[in-house]
Amino acid sequence: MQHQLPSSFNQMHAQNCSMQTSRRCCFAQRHPGHKATKPKSRCGLVVRAAKQNGDIAQRPVANLENGKAVSGPDLTVKLNGLTMPNPFVIGSGPPGTNYAVMKKAFEEGWGGVIAKTVSVDSSKVTNVTPRYAKLRSNDRQVIGWENIELISDRPLETMLDEFKRLKNEFPDRVLIASIMEEYNKGAWEELIERCEESGVDAFEINFSCPHGMPERKMGMAMGQDPEILQEVCGWINEKASIPVWAKMTPNITDITFPARTALNAGCEGVAAINTIQSVMGVNLKTLRPEPSVEGYSTPGGYSSVAVKPIALAKVMKIGQVIRDEFDNKKDLSGIGGVETGRDAAEFLLLGANSVQVCTGVMLHGYSMVKQLCGELQEFMSEHDFKSVEDFRGASLPYFTSHRELVRMQKENKAKRRGLANDAEWSGDGFVKETESMVAN
Repeated sequence: MQHQLPSSFNQMHAQNCSMQTSRRCCFAQRHPGHKATKPKSRCGLVVRAAKQNGDIAQRPVANLENGKAVSGPDLTVKLNGLTMPNPFVIGSGPPGTNYAVMKKAFEEGWGGVIAKTVSVDSSKVTNVTPRYAKLRSNDRQVIGWENIELISDRPLETMLDEFKRLKNEFPDRVLIASIMEEYNKGAWEELIERCEESGVDAFEINFSCPHGMPERKMGMAMGQDPEILQEVCGWINEKASIPVWAKMTPNITDITFPARTALNAGCEGVAAINTIQSVMGVNLKTLRPEPSVEGYSTPGGYSSVAVKPIALAKVMKIGQVIRDEFDNKKDLSGIGGVETGRDAAEFLLLGANSVQVCTGVMLHGYSMVKQLCGELQEFMSEHDFKSVEDFRGASLPYFTSHRELVRMQKENKAKRRGLANDAEWSGDGFVKETESMVAN
């Protein structure tokens, strides 16, 4: 079925395409006649009261069988030769720390599971507690989360046995091993060989943990050094026979440099972003930083809903690189602040093939995948999208330079919202004047 686009949409798209002629995969070219439509129903979804951050709200809930939606738009995604029943993946961390929790994830319907990061010698890993701290809004909702947790402290043999057990019980589901090692080719090769023998479907390489591991020149320490990253990615891709994703750190000036390096070194995809290095705060009673361990702390990784705008910007940049330099033949897994299906839709619109959730599961549980799928299907129904590929990357063509924004607004000669120039700001009306120029 074809729909007529609103004229303003077509005009804006034409301007953008003339400005970016090298960008072939534009939304209107891929979807001629698209028109957003109001669904007459919620595409066969169950709508029930769902508790989110302490509030009861009506949220669509998808009916999933082995992770696949039994009605409504198709959520199936294919990446690196792997098929997932939906794009939602358990991000590496506590939600993938052992057999019991990973089994729970598959049973609830998650499209894939990335286990907690493993290394050859787990005896070097010692966690502390408390290792989490929350940032709350004025209404006490959790909007930020810091962790100082390390990679898996369980013996590699134990984790490999559990990988085998999971693949025996869920042979059609995607299980990904997250791996990390020191600057040692032999250790990387051993880890890859042993993980592949367990039957995992792909690797995610942790080049981005921002705490603890960089002290051993691991994690973020590698992801911030393009020369080391290129060499290690070369070792990994030479040894691995299954798809490899490189997990990117946001704690770098330009995330496209390590992303491009990893992709050029043979990685089939990248994942972004890992947590942002942070200090959650200082307790004003004790004057000690949080989370406090024996009165002391260390900078940790920041996540949850407050990081989403930062994550979207990084994903957008990588999405442009994959589109413009790799002809959309590499994959991108988006991470950062996803708690609803509409959050996920934004990452997919910027080019992600899948979306990872970690902190959200720690706050809301594994069953949240049913709401994620239901809300994503609701968004798709509103626009008459039948599959994720119908809209993946569709918003990328609408990013441009500030110079182009000025040019387009001048050519359009539309009445400007808010103040015309800086001389119009006034002290008394400052807040209202600010609000007059807010887009949303």
